[in-house]
Amino acid sequence: SPDGKKIAWLSIEHDGYESDLNRLSILDLATGERKYITEKPNGEEKAIFDSNVDSYCWAPDSKSLYFTGTWHGTTQVYNISLKGKLTKMTEGDHDYNSVAMLGNKNLVMTRVSMSAPADIYSMKAKANAEVKQLTQENKHILDQLAIGKVEARWCKAVDGKDLHSWVIYPPHFDPTKKYPTLLFCEGGPQSPVSQFWSYRWNFQIMAANGYIIIAPNRRGLPGFGHAWNWEISTNYGGNCMSDLLTAIDDISKEPYVDTDRLGCVGASFGGYSAMWLAGHHEKRFKAFIAHDGFFNMEQQYYETEESWFPNWDLGGAPYEQTEGVKRSYANSPHKFVDKWDTPILLIHGDRDYRILSSQSMAAFNAARLKGIPAQLLLFPDENHWVLKPQNGILWQRTFFGWLAKWLK
Repeated sequence: SPDGKKIAWLSIEHDGYESDLNRLSILDLATGERKYITEKPNGEEKAIFDSNVDSYCWAPDSKSLYFTGTWHGTTQVYNISLKGKLTKMTEGDHDYNSVAMLGNKNLVMTRVSMSAPADIYSMKAKANAEVKQLTQENKHILDQLAIGKVEARWCKAVDGKDLHSWVIYPPHFDPTKKYPTLLFCEGGPQSPVSQFWSYRWNFQIMAANGYIIIAPNRRGLPGFGHAWNWEISTNYGGNCMSDLLTAIDDISKEPYVDTDRLGCVGASFGGYSAMWLAGHHEKRFKAFIAHDGFFNMEQQYYETEESWFPNWDLGGAPYEQTEGVKRSYANSPHKFVDKWDTPILLIHGDRDYRILSSQSMAAFNAARLKGIPAQLLLFPDENHWVLKPQNGILWQRTFFGWLAKWLK
């Protein structure tokens, strides 16, 4: 802290659970007292902020901190006092991805949205103060583009809980026409579908190619309470998958959605989701794309470099006979290939040690052995992400070529 009396850091409760709740911890150096100021105080049922604390900084008076955190699909700036009083500083459909003090009276942040890449902003350190844009790094490009509308959509999940999604519409959207529509399956498996900006999984590029996109904040994603986030562990085939199907079914009620031209796409856990749904979608989709997904969960347990992760999220090794382990491995996509009936594109990086490229190779072979149209794109010089610009161009061309072949 500026007065040198306290230390702040982020802390999780459960060793080995990488998606556990990030809590803001404060240590008083004089007394040795430690407390988690974003957690629920004694006697209260709800946490002060029931989501992850991301970036953070001290206020100049050392009596509070500013932090960014995701709630209901956006990432905002908050202030929290050392006694746990929470104040929301910003509003709007965008993500503030970092926050720092600029002098003693102003905050400086980076901000993105599904419609704009990162720029730097500032504001007075007061709730709902005017936010000023300091940089316009890509204005000369953005001014040339037609940007599709982005809006939140809520519906009821299978268990009656509220399910939030983002819907991205094509530029010049005409509600009297019918559009092919994509279900976006988030990865992580516990990364929020907030107002993020991506240079590959870019919703505005998808929309500009003539697609409506629905991106649900399914079970297992932050920003809807820790219980919602926690529910996915050892339950990959549970409500998280029901939520994905609920979201596409809900938007399919709209007259402008062409239900004969639905696609399903995703990466990492989203790639797993696409392969799992390929065996459970009951003729909903006409095409799948799975990037860096795992196909055989037993194989994944022994291959991944993140050895602690399956021990927590899958419940343990395949030979352990706990209920969580049995439930996890029963939902391996390779066990449902007999029900695969839809064209699928597999994409992978050969330097991916999180999920090895052998997973996509096996899924590709499984589809072809069944006589299902399939395509395999391997990048020998990429890891779990495609980072090289020329590879990114090939990725985009392959992605949209595959969708156009089956949905247009």
